[in-house]
Amino acid sequence: MAVRSALVVVDMLNDFMDGVLGNPAAAGIVDPIRQLAARARTTADWVVVYACDAHELSDVELRVFPPHAMAGTPGAAVVDELEPQHGDVVVPKRFYSSFTDTRLEDELRAHDVERVVLVGQHTDCCVRHTAYDAFARGFELAVCPDATTVFEPGSTEPIAQRQDRALDYLHTYYGARLLGSRDVD
Repeated sequence: MAVRSALVVVDMLNDFMDGVLGNPAAAGIVDPIRQLAARARTTADWVVVYACDAHELSDVELRVFPPHAMAGTPGAAVVDELEPQHGDVVVPKRFYSSFTDTRLEDELRAHDVERVVLVGQHTDCCVRHTAYDAFARGFELAVCPDATTVFEPGSTEPIAQRQDRALDYLHTYYGARLLGSRDVD
């Protein structure tokens, strides 16, 4: 029997593409995510989950970053190219990790998920914190390097170096398998 998997698409939102916290590096991950999600939807062994910032003004993250992806606003919507489809699960979140104070774990358990495949933004922040929580909850973990990215405006260090370091961290400390989006089965 195949391992039951969840494709967790993290923060592929308007405000993270070209809004308040627009990330030019994210343009290159849209198509790999779109293709992987389309493949995942064709098999019963997969569930597609969108973990999406949906902030309130009292959220602690807004002490670090300007208001972004505010619940109910267009900036908090998934980009049109990756719009959730019938049967997909959308999990609003208010912290970096997609598990903190959300229903993500309950959704994964309800779908008998054993493996979490992470894609989206940002490899060194929300993807990283979500990866830790998936690891701590005993899920097998995979991350797609070609379908994740760090926050390009976040540093003067070259983006490729930051991405490589973030991926190495996920692999080294959480045992994440690093799989190209076309290699995920």
